[in-house]
Amino acid sequence: MRARTAAFILSAVLVFYLGLCSWEGALALYDGFTGGGAAPGLLGAAVLVFGFFGGWFLVREIRFGFATERLARQLDDEGGLRQEEVDALPRSPGGRVDRAAADRLFARRKAETEADEQDWRAWYRLAVAYSAAKDNARARAAMRHAIRLHRSASA
Repeated sequence: MRARTAAFILSAVLVFYLGLCSWEGALALYDGFTGGGAAPGLLGAAVLVFGFFGGWFLVREIRFGFATERLARQLDDEGGLRQEEVDALPRSPGGRVDRAAADRLFARRKAETEADEQDWRAWYRLAVAYSAAKDNARARAAMRHAIRLHRSASA
């Protein structure tokens, strides 16, 4: 199963769950207003708020995934993806990238990004290097910056 298919299936399950929870939250909120007491009303309001944030987070992550995929396709079409550098990194028997090799790749990509901080392509490749080095928080931040730069360059 491809990652995209799995993401859509899990998203559909989450949407169903959020819808069900929101419905129950609305019923509890209604019960709180019609004389059921303050506890069901507060619980219903809390469930609705959590449902809103869950839906917002899901939409945000799906948009991030589509934007990342769009940038990867464009960079690949231009011949600048350079994924072979990451693929050529030495790996452990379990498939993990060697940390020292990933750090060397990261240093090269960081220097490339510092040379031209307004190039979304450099930021994209930096995000891939962060990911290879298992620094996922910085990888996502660099990818979000690449997406912002791409949007401003396209506008």
